[in-house]
Amino acid sequence: MKAVQITSFGTADVLRINDVDRPAPGAGEVLVSVEASSVNGHDVIVRAGELKMVSGRRFPIGVGLDFAGTVAATGAGAEGFRVGDRVWGMVHPRQRHTTAGAAEYVVVSAERIAHAPADLSSVEAASLVVTGATALIALRDSVRLVGGDRVLVRGAAGGVGTAAVQLAHALGGHVTALARDRHAEFLTDLGADEVLDYRSTTSDLIGPYDVIVDTVGTELHCYRSRLAKGGRMVTVGLSASALAAIAASSVHGSRRIRTFSANPGSAVLRDVADHVTSGALRPVIDSVYPLADIAAAHQAFERGGVVGKHVVTVPRGSV
Repeated sequence: MKAVQITSFGTADVLRINDVDRPAPGAGEVLVSVEASSVNGHDVIVRAGELKMVSGRRFPIGVGLDFAGTVAATGAGAEGFRVGDRVWGMVHPRQRHTTAGAAEYVVVSAERIAHAPADLSSVEAASLVVTGATALIALRDSVRLVGGDRVLVRGAAGGVGTAAVQLAHALGGHVTALARDRHAEFLTDLGADEVLDYRSTTSDLIGPYDVIVDTVGTELHCYRSRLAKGGRMVTVGLSASALAAIAASSVHGSRRIRTFSANPGSAVLRDVADHVTSGALRPVIDSVYPLADIAAAHQAFERGGVVGKHVVTVPRGSV
């Protein structure tokens, strides 16, 4: 089978599409025939060598955190799934993988997948695995958004940002989206009550907010200062400076900056599917690339300025 791997750390040029043996599912595992995967920040920093404590230094290393496709085989004890079922899921972000989501087949624990929403194509489903799960965990579990909360979503036009705008609106928040002005109409359609241009709106001019969801990872202390009494803030845009700001904010108690590593199991994926089915969450896709052009997809992700997700399709026999 074809699988995207790296044999050294570096820029997108190190991505290779290799011929590897098709894996077989063990006990409690499922073999998924992958139809689409997306590009996530995790994929890029693993490729660049910034997560060596997770990926290790032994090559090859598989690429692709998430996937959507159909069940090709099941191992003993993998209950709830049959061959042919349409599923979505992700590999474990804190484990080393020689093959991952950007491949013709991937083996994962049955606890890491769920049935994909029936009305979504595989491309659409792949675009929502990480973004939908991350936004839902951030809003529901990390900051515990309640109806009537004033919510700021920073980096609102990106993958997690567009999902956070939709889910914050669905959960009853009054949503302010911080993004480029040209995205205002689109973000309003997603559920934003107000859209502010981040290039002309500094943190001292806005707020206060009950909830801040940050996807950028810079100037965190400035935005934390815009929290209302009892406000909560979470960031998913991790960097060295972000980690320092998170640590320093611990003195502020409930108004500290929270963070987490999204690692959804089947239950969270089912909850995301429920929001899709209800109409509260829909996919937002910037562009679609064939597996052969995955390097271009990584380069586009790193350039930024996206609206939604970059998705990679895995057509059989086209690589």
